[in-house]
Amino acid sequence: MKHKIKLLFSIVAFSIAILSISGCEKFLDRKPLTATLDDLNQGGLEGQVYGLYSNLRNSAGFTSIPWIAMHDFRSDDTEKGSDPSDGAEWVAPFDNYQYVKDLWASNTYWDDHYSLINLANTAIQTADSLQLNSAASLINVAEARFIRAYAYFDLARTFGDVPKIDFRIYNAAQANIPKSPVAAIYALIDADLQYAATNLPPVWGNQYPGRLTSGAAKTLQAKAYMYRSNWGAALPLCQQVMISGAYSLNSSYYGIFKDAGENSGESIFEIQAYVSPNGSISNGCIYATTQGVRASTASGWNLGWGWNTPTDNLANAFEAGDTRKGSTILFSGQSDDPSTGGYGRVLPNSTFDVPAGPLPRKYWNKKIYADPAYRASTGQSDNPNWINKRILRYADVVLMAAECNNELTNGALSVPLVNLIRSRGNLGPVAFVNQVQMRAVIKQERRVEFGCEGERFFDLVRWGDAVTVLGSLGYTNRCRFYPIPQPAIDKSGNVLIQNPEW
Repeated sequence: MKHKIKLLFSIVAFSIAILSISGCEKFLDRKPLTATLDDLNQGGLEGQVYGLYSNLRNSAGFTSIPWIAMHDFRSDDTEKGSDPSDGAEWVAPFDNYQYVKDLWASNTYWDDHYSLINLANTAIQTADSLQLNSAASLINVAEARFIRAYAYFDLARTFGDVPKIDFRIYNAAQANIPKSPVAAIYALIDADLQYAATNLPPVWGNQYPGRLTSGAAKTLQAKAYMYRSNWGAALPLCQQVMISGAYSLNSSYYGIFKDAGENSGESIFEIQAYVSPNGSISNGCIYATTQGVRASTASGWNLGWGWNTPTDNLANAFEAGDTRKGSTILFSGQSDDPSTGGYGRVLPNSTFDVPAGPLPRKYWNKKIYADPAYRASTGQSDNPNWINKRILRYADVVLMAAECNNELTNGALSVPLVNLIRSRGNLGPVAFVNQVQMRAVIKQERRVEFGCEGERFFDLVRWGDAVTVLGSLGYTNRCRFYPIPQPAIDKSGNVLIQNPEW
């Protein structure tokens, strides 16, 4: 098979060894995008910024179960999964909306986001204190400000009001500040992303796959405006991304999530991961490992931990003939269907034995489905950690533009955008009837287009639909924001105050 070669970010203070990958292209003959946190001690601005990318990849709050719990378990698209005894205490807080103020998942999510924010603040402060104004330095600052904005965007939509720390922390006491209104957090996000959009290049080419661009900044800012129903501000940003020519929809939906689809024309931002064919080089991302098909090793299907499994609700949400269904969901006991991204294998039946006992699972997330051949070649067994995590896709820009047009009473302009997405799923076109009808169409398209990608819960909340859709599962309006982790409140000496409804 054709092994993928990813050039990731890395910074080395002295000589860089030249390695051979798959007997062809030399690896690390230029700086890839894979730094370790040790590189931050080198003191260079570029090293600090490259370390941000590495931290994003390695932090559980962004790529492991805490992120998945906050973003996916709380929707009607997925549930915890795994076997009943494995993390059983996670079912009530996330699947059933019985939030817990002191839980590893929420504590880690909070801590990892603020750790990344402090690293970004450190890079920004370095550039400011040294008065670094070269073109390269402005790009580095723009990357740091994007990553800070990204972390704050997660915090704002997850917790609401949170402390605004836009300065470097030298000791823990400096972080003991009250919450800022969510409007102030969004103001910081806007300023950071405007700076990033101005100073980041539109493309990097093949030299730095996965490195941030002005298009990524505009996309994230449009998304942030959408969460405030600021359609008039979001639409021009979407339009700028669409006319830039830097991005396009993949012709194949399932192709987005395959190895060959990484850093494709549809990718606006994704977290980079890499494991060499023999496993000797590993800068892996645990995101796919957490969700892979779980079974006994003897069965040959031990592809991951089995968390974050699709629900019947999601499986039933697709229209007849929508090929995205077969590209999103693996069905137990059935062929993985090569026509929608499978490898021609039959999955185990829905109830099978693992060491902990029976594991009844009807579905698995196909968007992180590991190539068995590549898995074997790496020696990673149940750790398919070479798979990138997709963060921003061009399809999101298209559907955001459609939503903005409709909410601005230009619904007829939404039609070709929606149909562009539908046609890729092998669905026929829709026509504009009225704003209400088109709003329902757009909501449906977002639901099936981004299934298992961490968007559904937050979409329902911002639309005001969460109580209606999730109420039978235990959701109430106060569940829109998660309570501030109690350890964070305790460490602050109660300067940080719990969300009022909790």
